[in-house]
Amino acid sequence: MAREGGGLFAGFRVLGRFSGHVPHVLRYHGRHREFYVATAVGRSVHTYNVSNALPQDITCLAADRMLIFASYDNILHAFARNKEVIHTYEGHKARIHLLQPFGDHVISVDVDNVLIVWNIQSEEEYLQVDFDKATFGVSAVLHPSTYLNKILLGSEQGSLQLWNIRSNKLLYSFPGWHSAITALEQAPAVDVVAVGLVSGHIVIHNIKFDETLMKFQQDWGPVTAISFRTDGHPVMAAGSPIGHIALWDLEEKKLMCQMRDAHSTAVAGMSFVPGEPLLITNGADNAIRVWIFDGPGGTGRVLRSRMGHSAPPTKIRYHGQNGEQILSAGQDGTLQSFSTVHEKFNKSLGHGSINKKKSKKKGLKLDTMALPPITVFASEVAHQSDWDSIVACHQGYITCTTWNYQKTSMGAHKLRPEEFSKHKPIDIYATAVDITSCGNFAVIGLSTGQVDVYNMQSGIHRGRYGKERAHEGAIRGVAVDGLNQLIITAGSEGLIKFWKFKTKDLVYSTELSSSPSGILLHRDSGILGIAFDDFSISVLDIETRKIVRMFSGHRGRINDMTFSPDGRWLITSSMDCTIKTWDLPSGCLIDCFLVDAAAVSLTMSPTGDFLASTHVDDLGIYLWSNRSLYSLVSLRPLPADYEPSMVTRPSTCPVEDVDVAGDEEACDEMIEYVSPEQLGEQLVTLSSLPESRWKNLLSLDVIKKKNKPREPPKVPKLAPFFIPTVPGLIPRYSAPEEENDTQSKVVNLGVLAQKSDFHIHLEEALSTNEYTTPLNLLKSLGPSNIEIELRGLAPEGGGSMEVMLSFLRMIGVMLNKKYNFELAQAYLALFLKLHLKILSSEPNLLEEVSRLSTQLEETWFRLQTLFNQSLCVLTYMKSALL
Repeated sequence: MAREGGGLFAGFRVLGRFSGHVPHVLRYHGRHREFYVATAVGRSVHTYNVSNALPQDITCLAADRMLIFASYDNILHAFARNKEVIHTYEGHKARIHLLQPFGDHVISVDVDNVLIVWNIQSEEEYLQVDFDKATFGVSAVLHPSTYLNKILLGSEQGSLQLWNIRSNKLLYSFPGWHSAITALEQAPAVDVVAVGLVSGHIVIHNIKFDETLMKFQQDWGPVTAISFRTDGHPVMAAGSPIGHIALWDLEEKKLMCQMRDAHSTAVAGMSFVPGEPLLITNGADNAIRVWIFDGPGGTGRVLRSRMGHSAPPTKIRYHGQNGEQILSAGQDGTLQSFSTVHEKFNKSLGHGSINKKKSKKKGLKLDTMALPPITVFASEVAHQSDWDSIVACHQGYITCTTWNYQKTSMGAHKLRPEEFSKHKPIDIYATAVDITSCGNFAVIGLSTGQVDVYNMQSGIHRGRYGKERAHEGAIRGVAVDGLNQLIITAGSEGLIKFWKFKTKDLVYSTELSSSPSGILLHRDSGILGIAFDDFSISVLDIETRKIVRMFSGHRGRINDMTFSPDGRWLITSSMDCTIKTWDLPSGCLIDCFLVDAAAVSLTMSPTGDFLASTHVDDLGIYLWSNRSLYSLVSLRPLPADYEPSMVTRPSTCPVEDVDVAGDEEACDEMIEYVSPEQLGEQLVTLSSLPESRWKNLLSLDVIKKKNKPREPPKVPKLAPFFIPTVPGLIPRYSAPEEENDTQSKVVNLGVLAQKSDFHIHLEEALSTNEYTTPLNLLKSLGPSNIEIELRGLAPEGGGSMEVMLSFLRMIGVMLNKKYNFELAQAYLALFLKLHLKILSSEPNLLEEVSRLSTQLEETWFRLQTLFNQSLCVLTYMKSALL
C-alpha cells in the first residue's frame, strides 16, 4: 500500500557542507599536472569534484598518487577517479583511526591497536601486527622519505618505533619525550621528521642518529597538524585546537608569526602545496581555506575559501524569483547565501554585530558586540541595489537588523521603537518580521504585542498598529499583502487581525480555535497558512476572511511552512520528523515522508523545482527535487492510517532519481490508464482521426481539379519490376491473376458489380442493427476511398435503397450515442451531396432523413448553448472590468 518513501520529493543533494573534523589530504595528479585537495564531508569525499557516498560518516582519510582512501568504523574503501569505490578492505574489528598509503600497500591502524598492511590491488592482508595498548598505543604513523619498506610509529606513551614492514621486524625504538605524540611529519631534509606532542612541543628530530635538532613550544595546547614550506623558505607551520596557526623560522629557530583565528574550531589538517607559497587548512567549522604567503612579515592571507555555517542553520528562505539563491541564518550568528547552481556563487553576509567598527578592532573571539543568532528574517529583491533588502530578528533581542545583499554585509539601520533607544529591555524582543513587496517598508512584531512599521531606506519609524499595541499577547506572525493594502497580524492570545496598511485602522478581527505558532502568506493567491500550538494547520482566504481548509495529523510542534509557487500545495515540517504536503484545492494530504532528524526550516523554490530543508544538529541545506515536474507521480490522497517510510537525506553528490518498485505499484492505475471510446453517454465525443481524413470530404472535386496533371502521364519505355498492391491506406498485395491463353473481349459484368466489404456489412447491419464494423471500415479509409464507397451505395453504382437506408441508420446511431461526432457530420454531408436526387424521390429514405434532421438539430442546439456560455465567461474574464 505504502509508497517507498516520499513519492513527490526525491533527495537531490546537500548545500553548504565543505569540511569536517577529519584532516584533508593533498594529492598530485601526474597526468593533469594538478594538485587536488580531498576533504571528508559526512559520508562523501570532496575532491573539488565529489565522490559517491559511503554508508556512514567518514572518520579517516588518506591518498596516494592514484587513489583516495576513506574509512568509516572498521571498513576501509579506496576511491578511483575521485568518484567510485573500487576496493573495500574488511578485517579490522574496531574503528580505524590512522591511514598511511605505502607504495603498493596501504597501512591502517584501529583503536584496538591492530596494524594491518593491505595489498591495494588484491585487497588481501599482507601483514597484521598487534601492539600492547598499555606499553605502545599507536597514535601517529609516517613513512620516512627514502626509507625503503620502513614506517615510523608514534605512541600515546611518547616513544617511537621504526619497523621494517617487509621483514616484520622492529628496527629501532626511540625513547621519546614522555608526552603523547599527536602528529608526525616528514621535513624537507632526509632523515629529519617533526614530532608534535600533546604538551604543545614540536620536536625536529633526526631519526638516523636519534638526535633532536631543535625544539619549539606553542601555548595553545596539543599540536593538531604540522606542515613544511618547500618553496625555498625554511618555515614550519603548526595547528592548534583553538584555530590558531603558528609559523616557525627553522634557520633562526624562533617563532616568525601567528595566524590567529584561522578557523573557529581546531585546525584539523594543514598542508603546504609542494614548491608553492600556498597553505591549505581545514577544520570542523565547515571551512576549507587556501592561504597565500606573499606579504611582508611572513604571514598568510586568504586566497580562496569554501565555507558554510559552523553551527546548524535555523531559518532558510529562497531569495529572488530565479530560484538560484537560498538565504540561510545559522546558530553561529551569520547570515549566508548559498547558490543552487555552483559553490563559487556562495557568499557570506557576515556576523551580526551592534557596532561593526569596534567589532573589527577586537576580533571575532573577543567580540562583546556580537549579536545573538537570527531567528526569523524577510528579504525582498525590489530596490535591493538601492538600499538594504533584508530585515532580521535576533534571539531575545529587541533591535532588528537590516542587511544588504548586494554589498554582502550588515545594513545601515537598526530598527527598534523610539522609547527603547536609550535603554535595552531584557524581556522584550522582536518575534516576527515582513517586508512589503515593493521593498520600501518593514513591519516588525514584538513580544509585547506591538507592531511597528519602518522605512527601509531611512530606517525611520512610520507608525504603530493599534493605540498602544496590536494584540494582548506576543506577536506570532505578521504579513503584508502584495499591494500594500492589508497587513495581517497574529497574536498568541488567539486572534488574527486585519489592518489598513496606510491608515493603520483595524478592518477585521477573528478568533482562532487555538493559539497560533506562526503564519505564512502566499501573496499571489491571498492564501494565509496558520500553524497552531496544538499541531494543527488552518488555511484562511484573506479576500473572504474565512477559514477555508483545516488540516491535522502532525504529532509535534510545526517548525515551518512553505507554499508551492502556484499556491496549490502547503508543505509543513514538524518535530515528529515528518514533512507533509497538503493539496489545498482538494483539502487532502498527498505526500508525507519521514527524515532521521526533524526539519527545522523549509522553503520551496519560486520556480517549483526544489524543496530545501535544514535539520536539527546538521550544518547542511538539503535539496529535494519535485518529481512531479519530470515524472509521473500519483497525487491521490493518502489514507488516514498511512505510515510514512524513512527517507535518507541526500549527500553532496547529485542523485539520479530512480523510480522504485513500490512507487510504480502506487502509480500503476495512472500508467496503465487507457482512455475509453466515450467517457460518458451524455458527453459528445469526437474521434481521434486526423482532420485530413474527414474535413476535405466535401471539397474532393475541387482538390482533384487542382491536382489534375497538365499533360497525360507518359508510359515509361521499360517499366521497373514492382509488386502490385491493392489501393488503400493499409498496403496489401494483390493476388496474382491466372493468365488465360485465349483472351476474350467480352466484358464480365459480374466483376464490375462486385460488392465491397463496407457494402456487405451495411446489408448485414440492417437486420442486426450493429453498426460498429462498417463504421470502423469507413474510419480506416482515406477521403477518396470514402467517396467511392458512398457513391457505390446508390442503385446506379451497384447499391440499393436498403443499403442507403442502412447507412442513414448508421449515422443515426452515431448521433444517438454521441460519439465520432465530427465524422457523422462529414459522412452525412457527403452522402447528401452525392445522393440528394434519390433521397427526395424515395419516401422511405425521406422519412429517415427527416428523423435524422430533428435528432441533429437537438444535439447541435445543446452544444451551441454550451459553446455560447463558455465564450461569454471567457470574454468576461478577459475584459478590463476585472
